Amino acid sequence: MHQFLSFSPEVANARATGKPIVALESTIISHGMPYPQNVQTAREVEQIIRDAGAVPATIAIIGGKICVGLTEEQLEELGNSPDAIKVSRRDLAYVLSQGKLGATTVAATMICAQLAGIKVFVTGGIGGVHRGAETSMDISADLQELAQTNVAVVCAGVKSILDIGLTLEYLETHGVPVVSVGQPGFPAFFTRESGFNADFQLDTAAEQASFITTKWALGLNGGVVVSAPVPVEEAMPKDEIDAITLRALQEAEENGVTGKKVTPFLLARIKALTEGRSLKTNIALVKNNARVGAALARALQEHPCPST
Repeated sequence: MHQFLSFSPEVANARATGKPIVALESTIISHGMPYPQNVQTAREVEQIIRDAGAVPATIAIIGGKICVGLTEEQLEELGNSPDAIKVSRRDLAYVLSQGKLGATTVAATMICAQLAGIKVFVTGGIGGVHRGAETSMDISADLQELAQTNVAVVCAGVKSILDIGLTLEYLETHGVPVVSVGQPGFPAFFTRESGFNADFQLDTAAEQASFITTKWALGLNGGVVVSAPVPVEEAMPKDEIDAITLRALQEAEENGVTGKKVTPFLLARIKALTEGRSLKTNIALVKNNARVGAALARALQEHPCPST
């Protein structure tokens, strides 16, 4: 067992009894939503995964340990603490070695999930290539992690604040397959369609599991993006969210917002400009992803890895 890993009793029992486990990030708790919706949503998402026959493992860095599965008290601490550090690959060793409180991004959660032997990770949306990256070089570490870490990431695509076309090009260059669920189109977080198609459409968990295990059995390392669109009744109109996104991006530039502060700033502005409707959509898509991820985790456990 890895020296930095600490499993909650629920996750430890799942590992011992062979139950399917689904990893969950913690940045969505500390930086992605306001309190108390963040903690309430985290608890509800965990329960959705339990109800679907899998075990949730929310991951965070606490007291010099990678905590795989959090207690109620730890969830509250993350939801309320202004000091939680947003942890990506670059930050992981620092936060662990210094004993600081850390909330894991997509990239860091993938690393920790792989250390813990967890193959499925559910998030809201992955990071990507930021608009203007040709001059800023602002590209999320999530994409490079997907190129090298063997974890399937269930998401609602990428946020419209990013350059979705370049994000998909980057993933293609690094051999990361993008799978869509229920439609050929790649979703854009708040909206069901981004204007781009995924590489492959695989609608059932069994199909997804067969594809993923075949990929890894071939020695093709790296993750898989499994993109599930937000439910129709909770989706936002594309034209509206696109216009609001452009306005929020302009405000971020005018206020000199850069680096890790960009995404939280933009999401907060979009929430304000949509009068809270975007937060409702955000919560709905995460819950939907949890259902898709739990089904995939069960299918991966049941689907034998093809021989090479």
